[in-house]
Amino acid sequence: MLQISPEKIAHIIIRAREYDSGVNPWAHSGGGRQGGVRSELRDFIANLNEDEQASLVAVMWIGRESFEPEELDEAIETARAERTAPTADYLMGEPRLADLLESGLEALGISPEEAEDDVTRPV
Repeated sequence: MLQISPEKIAHIIIRAREYDSGVNPWAHSGGGRQGGVRSELRDFIANLNEDEQASLVAVMWIGRESFEPEELDEAIETARAERTAPTADYLMGEPRLADLLESGLEALGISPEEAEDDVTRPV
């Protein structure tokens, strides 16, 4: 069972898209709007509890097709067991994070568009 709200995942998708729209988004963490979005995204993920972080990674893996939607529980357990780096670092190093999370939600039967529409303020 997913242990993170679709709205929190939608918030991450929105921020990741903002971050990805920068000229050179992965170059550094300082300066300007990109540094602010990067810091906010990293802090938001880092402040999720362990269950939420494992679920978030599992959704990304399902979006990447490393796991099937019916393997959600296994993906969550694998995310817990195989964690070797901070979750924020791992996820922010993933190319197309927003797309993968969106695909993962869709595969799980959750509308990313509806969740994004529900996000009108930081979660």
